[in-house]
Amino acid sequence: MKKGFKINLFDRDRALEILQVFLTNPFRTFLSGLGVGWGLFMIVVTVGASNGLENGVTSDMGGRVKNSMFLWSQMTSMPYKGFNRGRRFEFNNSDTEYLRENASSIKLVAPRNQLGGHRGSNNIMRGTKSGAFNVYGDVPGYIEIDPVKILSGRYLNQGDLDNERKIAVIGKRVLELLYDKGEEPIGSTIQVQGVLFSVVGVYSTYKTGEDAEEDNQSIFIPYTTFGKAFNQGDLVGWYSLLMDENIHADSSAAEVMSLMKQRKSVHPDDTRALGHWSMASAFEEIETIFGAFRLISFIFGGLALLAGAIGIMNIMLITVRERTKELGIRRAMGATPFTVMRQIMAETMFLTVLSGLAGVSLGVASLEGVNTLLTSMGGAGGSFRNPEISLHTVLIALGVMLIMGIIAGILPAIRAVAIRPVEAIRTE
Repeated sequence: MKKGFKINLFDRDRALEILQVFLTNPFRTFLSGLGVGWGLFMIVVTVGASNGLENGVTSDMGGRVKNSMFLWSQMTSMPYKGFNRGRRFEFNNSDTEYLRENASSIKLVAPRNQLGGHRGSNNIMRGTKSGAFNVYGDVPGYIEIDPVKILSGRYLNQGDLDNERKIAVIGKRVLELLYDKGEEPIGSTIQVQGVLFSVVGVYSTYKTGEDAEEDNQSIFIPYTTFGKAFNQGDLVGWYSLLMDENIHADSSAAEVMSLMKQRKSVHPDDTRALGHWSMASAFEEIETIFGAFRLISFIFGGLALLAGAIGIMNIMLITVRERTKELGIRRAMGATPFTVMRQIMAETMFLTVLSGLAGVSLGVASLEGVNTLLTSMGGAGGSFRNPEISLHTVLIALGVMLIMGIIAGILPAIRAVAIRPVEAIRTE
């Protein structure tokens, strides 16, 4: 290859030549690159905002693990094996053992009771102070399904269940209402329906919003103690289950429902006798919804990006027409078609990349600004937290931009190569 015709797309002389071309008409250059920059800015900001909403909604769910499931009994809607429809039934401790022995997709079975039933609150007393709080009978494994932060003391353990100890783990809101500031709760006693319990731990929930307020006003006592102290016998209010993460949530739920229907003589097709809800299904719904948001963001941002690329292509066509004589002289002095095409493509890519990087930088800076503002306000963003965009997404957007830049440069480059040197030199 002859000296002076090496393939070096961005050497110093060529870079200066490209800058000179665009600085000749800076306002036109700015307007032509604005479309590409705006398209990438829209992609970054809208995808980041979608992630912010997803982070907020996920955070509102608290620390519950994705592979958790909750099961409770309702009323049958179909007659079966001599039983009429509308029959009510309850779970008991033998059902707990049955699930543990037969449900292969379940890693942990945590029976749970609540004093006063679902959403029932009870008057708890300590000395002259009292308050209405939720009281739950739990097993130690429940903390694996719905984690809490132990602020002081400890959580329930197996010894508490085996020995039916009258101990309690209280929420931080219970501590605030029943104890004086600075007073040590560990070792003190509270009274629940006339039964005294010794406080062994204080916890705080990972949830936010109304769910956090309710959880922090709760009291956990050993499941076995609950049944004996409050005359619940071996009844189970509902089950909290930890599913095998290697098995799809729907398959696990189907197995559990089938086993319990069979055990409780419920028609296999009765969809109302058992109620259930899983975090896996909730997370899948969230991911589907926000995945659609991100796709829409990419589509509209991509359309804006396409419009910007078309604008750059039109500007480059105008530039080629204005430089007809210059390009003709180059051809007459021995410049090959490849050299001319490379020059036009380099100018197009330079404008595209510069505009795109400006749009991405402004978009990321906007997300960081919003995130900093929310942090300074103590996270007062409701269900909107930590708007962010991954490097992977940015790289995909930049890749699409480069492809569009190449496409935008093809037609102007072909038009430049098609110029005949003799006719171009005669052009005034």
